[in-house]
Amino acid sequence: MSLKNWLDKNIYGNYSDNWDNTLFSQKISSYIKKDFCVLDLGAGAGIIPQMNFRGKAARVCGIDPDQRVLENPYLDEAIIGFGESVPYSENSFDMVFSTNVLEHLPEPEKVFNEVHRVLKPGGLFLFKTPNKWHYVALIARITPHWFHELINRLRGRDESDTFPTLYKANTPLAIRQFAEKTEFHVKELRLTEGRPEYMRISSITYIPGLIYEKLVNSFCGFEKFRVIIMGVLQK
Repeated sequence: MSLKNWLDKNIYGNYSDNWDNTLFSQKISSYIKKDFCVLDLGAGAGIIPQMNFRGKAARVCGIDPDQRVLENPYLDEAIIGFGESVPYSENSFDMVFSTNVLEHLPEPEKVFNEVHRVLKPGGLFLFKTPNKWHYVALIARITPHWFHELINRLRGRDESDTFPTLYKANTPLAIRQFAEKTEFHVKELRLTEGRPEYMRISSITYIPGLIYEKLVNSFCGFEKFRVIIMGVLQK
């Protein structure tokens, strides 16, 4: 048994592949209702099975600038478009959710405003996004895009699903500021660190990733360096 497999089994035995998506899916499921009309903002081609909520809501719509969204099997309706100009009327949705989208936005405030506009009163905006101050994001910000494609290829992810990152809405402070500007109430905001996925590409890198994970999860003062930000905003 390789060191990587041993660590997976004995240290992170409770973690599945893409554990962060599973965690976010559970969060969405805790809020979604059968009569909800839901928008997946940045739905993409439907490559994340945890983001399949068809049948759990009355209607699931999706928007993405990538034309592959039209082939997304998790959607009842798909539209090619951008979060800065969502082609739906006011008060259309009970819930909007986005998975790994905020880090790509050049103008987050416009997107927050659009989400607020299309949500019904009391509607929810749920999101999962990387933390700007985690080592993965720090490395991403100082390396070229081809390097991001290489790392994702080593992790088994298609290069076509690797997009440029900007990290303009990727700290709790930035999210709270955008929420205040767009009249959202911050219902939940949580930072989480789990199995070090990017460091699992080899046994050599896995050990430093494990040490980092134990460190940021052991001391409250290091919470701000955890990898994932998950939030729930309410209109």
